[in-house]
Amino acid sequence: MLLPLGALASDTAAPISTGCRVDEVILSGPSVSARFSVELADDAGERALGLMNRPEMARSHGMLFVYDKPGPVAFWMANTLIPLDMIFVDRRGVISKVHERAVPLDRTPISGGNAVFAVLEINGGLARAMGISVGDVLRHPAFGSEAADPCY
Repeated sequence: MLLPLGALASDTAAPISTGCRVDEVILSGPSVSARFSVELADDAGERALGLMNRPEMARSHGMLFVYDKPGPVAFWMANTLIPLDMIFVDRRGVISKVHERAVPLDRTPISGGNAVFAVLEINGGLARAMGISVGDVLRHPAFGSEAADPCY
């Protein structure tokens, strides 16, 4: 599980718009077109638990951590048993950083930057294999009407 560090954990999720599924993220960019079924972690308790203690995760599955507002976010892998790729995203759903293959059980903080609104965790190695990179866009209702790829 990746545990958010810092003061960003809040009990209120971002507003959800209509037109997309809350349990799905669609990624698009010059080198990628992908879809993941996601669990949404949009409150402090869900974000703290994340993907802890899970021995596996389906290839097309992930977890989307959503915060109230953009800010500094760091994660660690305490009690997380599977390697993960962390995809850090700004308020508009644009990928700002990709951290590949976070090491299971490692407590070293992994910073996502200073303006992170959401983080998509997927199985380690998938970001590179699928061509997911900085500048690509996530489509999900959490990004609202200001999204780079809004839901309608």
